[in-house]
Amino acid sequence: MSQGGEKMNLKTVWVASLFLLLGTVPICRASGGATSCFTCHDRKMFTGKQVHQPVRESRCAVCHNPHVARYKGLLRLREDRLCYSCHTDSEQRFQVGMLHDPVVKGACSVCHAPHASDETALLKKNLAKRCLKCHEKTGKKFTVPHAPFAQGNCTACHRPHQADNPELLINTGPALCRNCHQPDEFTADHPDAPGRGGACLSCHAPHGSDRKGLIRDTLHQPYGEGKCDTCHGRNTADSASSCLACHKKVQKEINATHNHLTMHRGNSCLNCHSPHAGDDSSLLKGPERLLCTGCHQATLGRYREMPDKHPPLDKCSLCHTPHGSNNLAMTRGDANAVCIQCHESQGKFTHPVGPDVLDSHTGQMVTCSSCHNPMGTRYKYHLKADGKKALCVLCHRTY
Repeated sequence: MSQGGEKMNLKTVWVASLFLLLGTVPICRASGGATSCFTCHDRKMFTGKQVHQPVRESRCAVCHNPHVARYKGLLRLREDRLCYSCHTDSEQRFQVGMLHDPVVKGACSVCHAPHASDETALLKKNLAKRCLKCHEKTGKKFTVPHAPFAQGNCTACHRPHQADNPELLINTGPALCRNCHQPDEFTADHPDAPGRGGACLSCHAPHGSDRKGLIRDTLHQPYGEGKCDTCHGRNTADSASSCLACHKKVQKEINATHNHLTMHRGNSCLNCHSPHAGDDSSLLKGPERLLCTGCHQATLGRYREMPDKHPPLDKCSLCHTPHGSNNLAMTRGDANAVCIQCHESQGKFTHPVGPDVLDSHTGQMVTCSSCHNPMGTRYKYHLKADGKKALCVLCHRTY
């Protein structure tokens, strides 16, 4: 080997050794006592009644790289992947069922402090304050609050990470209420009611109300007037027939081409509406978004998985009719009519759309949904294919 080659090899070995030295010494030091970390970072910021185990053992390098990292805070891995590297049982449990949004997004630190806290489970605040930071509407002040809500005990009814039921409830129907309320209570308070009670939320609000007995604020007219026979006195085979006797407009919507077929696989008016009381004039059993996703879980799952999608909307009915429509997916009109409710400039200076522009694949008019999928795709602007070329050549072929 030439003298020049030997010098080059020596230089390579020297540089590699230097990188090895720089890469390992601080990590070992941080693992051993975090001495170098606390030279800059105040120890008081890492103390509390509850201290995360790696912090308590002064093993900062378990989570952080002291030199450079791809993730904010010099984290060695994406936040959720880092947490799951120790909390392996959680990763498996959080793959099924209904998931809390922060869990889906892998944002553990939305609720939990990574280093230390004065709250159990390393929560950033006490449980109720932490929940209400996101669920602001739930934080309404009620004249008559439900006891668990007043006490800030959200987990009396909800699971914080994952559940098998909509709204992360620990159980459904009367089984949920019977965790605290015994059947004898129902019999005593509802002497004329048939059975042992099974639809508590058809009358009572789960968090609170301005009415005595937690009765929901908006009453169904017959119920509010004490005319129970208006519905219960009818000799009908199902709830839909009883409801449609008064709600003629809804019957027309249900007869549309695309609809929520009543009594189809157990689908009925009472799946969504309360016959007695609700929080608004629609008498819905719960918030619209959660009510819809209670059945359409697969749609919610696909939406959550897609990296690019339409921003979330609180009300599905902004785009879809709740009972029925002659448009695909029960939309309030063709895709152009629906989108233009918010995107007013659509079609004025963008790609031509409308009845005079036909899709070469289907022969139907080009609409926003010809190129976009609002429920999400893997492409920017939730396009159905790569917008640089792949999407365009589906129609604009080059020969």
